[in-house]
Amino acid sequence: MPEFFAYTDGACSGNPGPGGWGALLIAREGGQVVKERELQGGEAATTNNRMELLAAISALEALGRAAAITVVTDSAYVKNGVGQWIHGWKRNGWRTADGKPVKNVDLWQRLDQAQARHKVIWKWIKGHAGHEENERADALARAGMAPFKAGRAAGAR
Repeated sequence: MPEFFAYTDGACSGNPGPGGWGALLIAREGGQVVKERELQGGEAATTNNRMELLAAISALEALGRAAAITVVTDSAYVKNGVGQWIHGWKRNGWRTADGKPVKNVDLWQRLDQAQARHKVIWKWIKGHAGHEENERADALARAGMAPFKAGRAAGAR
């Protein structure tokens, strides 16, 4: 039975600004990669946190059936949000401890729904530290941002 991994990353040029997300899905069997899938996308006006969330959401939504998967992110925002904060937000009607609406609530709710059908292990790693799969996810995120970044530059002339 293969083991599934998703390496996710988000990028933004300016915050807010044009942004992109990337996800590298890998199935390994006996330590060997048996299948890979690359996903990417972007938006013209967004934030880094939204792109980090969309990378994780897109990876989980891309799985055709329920699976056990390890999602590897370099975003402390995603890791802490899904591992700690989300439980309180849900109890408080999607409000923070001080009663304010949760930022990016649309994506947090979508992530909560996406992970509900899977058995997810969340793992944080340091970004830009030479981790091969994380670097590939970063490249996908930058590629996802490129059309929107180019559009902004063209519009600025």
